[in-house]
Amino acid sequence: MRTEELTGTLKSAFEKGLLNIGQLKKRRLIVHIMPEVLVSVARFMHKHLHFRFIIASAMHTKKGIEILYHFSDDSSGNIINLQVVLDENNPEVESLTGVFVAADWIEREMHEIMGINFLNHPNLEKLLSEGNWAEGVYPYRKDNK
Repeated sequence: MRTEELTGTLKSAFEKGLLNIGQLKKRRLIVHIMPEVLVSVARFMHKHLHFRFIIASAMHTKKGIEILYHFSDDSSGNIINLQVVLDENNPEVESLTGVFVAADWIEREMHEIMGINFLNHPNLEKLLSEGNWAEGVYPYRKDNK
């Protein structure tokens, strides 16, 4: 499926909740979504568009806490990044572990180093830091909250 078709399919499936779709490269889209639709969009991409979840990454920016979820359709070479922006004072979003078991460890890591609360995650226990930094300190945040 071409990126133009992917854009149209996502827009018609998620009229509400999609904020913007940009084309970064010939086969790479970035889809800015509201956090409330993350699970629905990820499930749709997996079940209907046959994209696989690769990984997620988070960063602290002027907008807040941004998470990029990276997906690939290996047969076409298309990549889609879902982007959500969370309030830096209360960064929380629904966990993708109910859709992708592989989201478990990366969500735990982002929880630990960024302070993101992944709602309904089955086990937000520490993964990296046991004793390496103080409780409530998130070393990858700009302000080290």
